[in-house]
Amino acid sequence: MSAAEFRVGEGTRGRIIEELALAPRTARDLAKKLGIQESAARGHLERLEERGLVVPTFHREGVGRPRKRYLLTSEGQDLFPRRYELLLDSVIEELLAREGEGFVSALFAEAARRMAHQIVRKIPTGGSTRVRTQALVAALNELGFRSAIEESDSGSLRITRTNCVFRHTALTHSYLLCEVFDKHLTEELLGQVGIDLQDSITRGGMRCTHLIQLQ
Repeated sequence: MSAAEFRVGEGTRGRIIEELALAPRTARDLAKKLGIQESAARGHLERLEERGLVVPTFHREGVGRPRKRYLLTSEGQDLFPRRYELLLDSVIEELLAREGEGFVSALFAEAARRMAHQIVRKIPTGGSTRVRTQALVAALNELGFRSAIEESDSGSLRITRTNCVFRHTALTHSYLLCEVFDKHLTEELLGQVGIDLQDSITRGGMRCTHLIQLQ
């Protein structure tokens, strides 16, 4: 199943997700609403349940067997657009105006350290830079970055990211996100290794590329 099958409002399963966001529904309710067979609705609901996007619940209404209704899980609700970057941009602008760039840079550096502490348990201690970098890439992917690692011609390691979870804010505040936050996050997880930002989405590139010097 592709991610497109779960795009809210698109395709049968996307429309089912949209309906369940309004209220729990039975397979019969959904079949009637969408103009499909009840068996087809059940099939779609089973696939969505397998992906952890919906969960069945049972409610007794008068006499007889309880009715099975489906509702969205938190993962299903997360399919709906979130515009957190609008608030983040406003907060950054307000902080810059009130406190200045030095204060905001220090704030982002500390935020990077705190974020690193949350995922540092996934980075093996005492291992080589290569092993720690591989663990870092895995941790970044869990956060939503599409990261990969490859060996450069010079023998260094190159981390590439084709998705940035901070993309919108990074485009308007690239120094804070790319030079301060990103650099401090990487250093906290890998130690004081040589890190060179070779390319970034904020510079017009298709991906962000960090070159890690092996020790």
